[in-house]
Amino acid sequence: MKIPEKAPQSQLLGMPEADIRNLLNFPKSEEILKIFKMANDEYLYWDKFKYLPIPESVSKEAAWIYLRAIIRNSQIRKTPIKDKEDNYFGYWLPDSVLKILHQVDQNAAGQMLIDDPDGTAGEKERYLISSIMEEAIASSQLEGAATTRKKAKEMLKSGRKPTNKAEQMILNNYITIKNIKNLINKPLTKELIIGLQASMTKDTLEDPTASGRFRKQEEEIHVVDSRDGQILFEPPQANEIEERIAALCNYANIIQDEEFTHPVVKAIILHFWLAYVHPFIDGNGRTARAIFYWYMLKNKYWLFEYLSISRILLRAPGQYARAYLYSEIDNWDTTYFLMYNLKAIDLAVKSLHMYLMKQQREIKETRKFIRKYPGLNYRQYDLLYHAVSHPDAIYTIKVQKNINNVTYQTARIDLLELEAKGFLERIKTKGKEFVFVPSRHIYRKLKDLKIG
Repeated sequence: MKIPEKAPQSQLLGMPEADIRNLLNFPKSEEILKIFKMANDEYLYWDKFKYLPIPESVSKEAAWIYLRAIIRNSQIRKTPIKDKEDNYFGYWLPDSVLKILHQVDQNAAGQMLIDDPDGTAGEKERYLISSIMEEAIASSQLEGAATTRKKAKEMLKSGRKPTNKAEQMILNNYITIKNIKNLINKPLTKELIIGLQASMTKDTLEDPTASGRFRKQEEEIHVVDSRDGQILFEPPQANEIEERIAALCNYANIIQDEEFTHPVVKAIILHFWLAYVHPFIDGNGRTARAIFYWYMLKNKYWLFEYLSISRILLRAPGQYARAYLYSEIDNWDTTYFLMYNLKAIDLAVKSLHMYLMKQQREIKETRKFIRKYPGLNYRQYDLLYHAVSHPDAIYTIKVQKNINNVTYQTARIDLLELEAKGFLERIKTKGKEFVFVPSRHIYRKLKDLKIG
């Protein structure tokens, strides 16, 4: 990744008085004001701002300095995060940020709603488990886990042991995220953070002793772009970690800030802060995202149980990294990181709602036609009805035998016939035990029956 180019000097401090006076008298035509609004709506850095259609009467450099020094800097709210030279990071909330925060409050601060009156706790649990799987896979892939989503999900669903480091990373992430809800009544402490990292990195590090502890002074570490080896960031010294983490925990545990900080904003700041300190040899990104989820659930944004933010971030990992870089190099302005993450959250919420609506329509439609499918017994009809609502379910002969109070052979025939008809797929053999999951084509087969 190419490090973003340095922006024109935008600090008023040290500028000649005449230059400051000229800057304050900047020609604010309607055209240039629209440019500034466009830049703030997307929160553009200089490398993109300079390509906007700025009027020829105004130099791009002057326009940027006015935007940065007069408009943005005047709005900045200081955070407790300090860089390596003791400069405070800050942020502000342009209208585009406030709009997304409002949407998140409306759509994510509550339990997941399923309009289907037949929706059960089991269906909600299935949505939850599926989203945790997606988050575990995507978050690990962001950190370099080289495996496919399909293969990783098959491992998690079937319960088989990981076969390589990438799968172990994903399993660790899955276990850790599932446990986050059990931690939300606890304050954030050094021990909790270290525990999250230890859980994330178990059996995946070249140096196993680096799991569950902060990095040491002699352990030189850089944040490097894995694609080209470019050094992107050098974190603070290891001897500063204890103090910085203590400040982070204090900020997270304050119930009432002197100035109100929106919980979603605060969760993203915690994410940024942990990643900036980079206290571990490995697992910093995963741990930072876990703390983000911890804080969101702690503040009763329950829908975040069902969201996979990392899956959105994974679509453009370069932009995710660049959001960090912009925040560091442009006047310590974390608004870049805030904006990027809010857009990812907004997209994840909308994707979840679209998915739920689609699933509910399909479930309602296909349930009407299940009983019309010829040649099935009542046990197979019941299992098929369940499979339509629970695409992540796992069925075994032994369980079906016990549920239906039939012989092992009868249960075996029931499942094998459903497999032969294309309603179930066999995903693994565990010793002599067959394991089945709903087919990916189950809806299509039932819709084909409807058409016929």
